[in-house]
Amino acid sequence: MTTAHDTPPAYTVRRIVFAVYPGTCMLDLAGAQTVFWCASRHLEQRGLPGYALVTASVDGAPVTTAEGTVLAVASLCDPGFQADTVLVPGATDIESALLGADSLIEWLRGVDVRRIASVCTGSFMLAAAGRLDGHRATTHWAVCDRLAIRYPNVNVQQEAVYVRDDPVWTSAGVSTGIDMALAMVEADHGHEIAMLVAQELVIYVRRAGSEPQHSDRLALQAGDGAQFDGLHRWIADHLASADLSVERLARQACMSPRNFARVYRQKTGRTPAKAIEQFRLDAARRLLQQSDRNLEQIAQACGFGDPDRMRTSFQRNLGLSPSAYRRQHA
Repeated sequence: MTTAHDTPPAYTVRRIVFAVYPGTCMLDLAGAQTVFWCASRHLEQRGLPGYALVTASVDGAPVTTAEGTVLAVASLCDPGFQADTVLVPGATDIESALLGADSLIEWLRGVDVRRIASVCTGSFMLAAAGRLDGHRATTHWAVCDRLAIRYPNVNVQQEAVYVRDDPVWTSAGVSTGIDMALAMVEADHGHEIAMLVAQELVIYVRRAGSEPQHSDRLALQAGDGAQFDGLHRWIADHLASADLSVERLARQACMSPRNFARVYRQKTGRTPAKAIEQFRLDAARRLLQQSDRNLEQIAQACGFGDPDRMRTSFQRNLGLSPSAYRRQHA
């Protein structure tokens, strides 16, 4: 094994090893892999070395994923093993995966690399190997409590999309491995390369690590709330409008105001006014992260009207001001 470096030598290829096992979830693996592969293309176009990507199991035997795809892999125990980063994807049935993972867990316990990471329930593999002890970490929201109870030495962050607590990185469920991989690319090669990758992969919003795992837009679509998907798309396109009253929304939904207010709350679990606030809040957060607009411009664009009303909404829902949010997430 190689000795870990605090900082890799400049202009060297970074080797990312994906440690897989039976039951690995394909998207946990492929999402992060695609980010590093895309980053390599942009780096090589600039005459810079990119990433070398290796998928490996402990013994090098083919691995069947949760979806039934059989992966041809290298061996983690090859005498010449070396890596900059080891990343462990999750599994849909992590309990069964752990039962047969003694060799992988032992390997993870001893591997010496600059950075070690997990996607989704891959965090259970790292925790079982003791790699998360004393560190902040996250995992899929549905099993955060289970991770905290089973491994009390891990400081579980239940809301985070991903957590960086060097040398350990962990991400939440499934697609959040893409967010974490983008953050790794940015840490390795800067903001410009990370944004080029996000644009090429058509990633609409590059989420910060401390973003909540639960999406308000998705929550509104859940269950019977899907009845109002068309209305929600219309709202998102008209946030700057001065008139998003119940009466205006009811006309858009072709319902009477009274019936609309009753049915909307019944189907989505919140009032129309609260939903509008959440849409405006989400839009403002994106602009604070990804634009140079000042607070007054953002408040106008998102329909708050003025910075004071936007500030009140941020304090009520997030516990911090828009300026503080920008400092943390931009």
